[in-house]
Amino acid sequence: MTDSSWRASVEAALGARISRSRPLSGGDINEAYALELADGRRVFLKTNAHADAAMFLAEARGLAWLEQARCLRVPSVVAVASGSREAPGFLVLELIESARRCSDFDERLGRGLADLHRSGTASFGLDHDNFIGRLPQSNRVQSSWPEFYWQQRLLPQLERAAQAGHVSVALRKRFDRLEQRLPEWVGPAEPPSRLHGDLWGGNLHVDERGLPCLIDPAVYGGHREIDLAMMRLFGGFGSRVFEAYREAFPLAPEHEQRVPLYQLYPLLVHVNLFGASYVGQVARALEPYS
Repeated sequence: MTDSSWRASVEAALGARISRSRPLSGGDINEAYALELADGRRVFLKTNAHADAAMFLAEARGLAWLEQARCLRVPSVVAVASGSREAPGFLVLELIESARRCSDFDERLGRGLADLHRSGTASFGLDHDNFIGRLPQSNRVQSSWPEFYWQQRLLPQLERAAQAGHVSVALRKRFDRLEQRLPEWVGPAEPPSRLHGDLWGGNLHVDERGLPCLIDPAVYGGHREIDLAMMRLFGGFGSRVFEAYREAFPLAPEHEQRVPLYQLYPLLVHVNLFGASYVGQVARALEPYS
């Protein structure tokens, strides 16, 4: 996509001419740019000519929802547009340049995440749907966490994977058994936490002061162990992060045994984003529950 496809609409939204644009790497879904404006501002732009019209609007709402808790930094939203036939949708954020991590970065991240989760929210779910990666994510409110985790998280991704031919009869039966016993396996009841929702290492940024900053959320109200399990799935987080988290907000007994259970959702998402190569990891995560 050339910048001519989005330049006019971005300039209109920002009320300033773009004097320079520099492509940025790092994402596998959207195009990203650092923009310098004629009025001296520097901002970050992500755009995608093929994205769902609601995607950037949902991300902007998610960032604002995390910012409300004032626990960890998230980039401020400058402008957002859903797109049209004439121009792609886009999201403009403050440009946060990275510095070297501060000496207590992991400590701050662990305690900040504990504060974010403890800030809570009204229900399991959210008042609007959003996306995880490019996949739609339903946040329909449910009365309990087991019900939400099955109906709004595991089942939609399982059905999508089955439609693509990635779910064998045997694997589906294992998920059916999981559904029957899920209420006893999800852990002690807790109030809903305010979740980032897609917390892998690529969505952790370091700001200009060397402090942690969260980006690219897929927010909702849910069980806090799902954020922590995803952080452990692909690495990128030091042991001190988890230690500091537990010191600030102790976890329920047997939380370690529930890590595979809460990794099932991001693993199914990866099956649907990247194909059958992740099915084996799904099957292994199911082993303690079937």
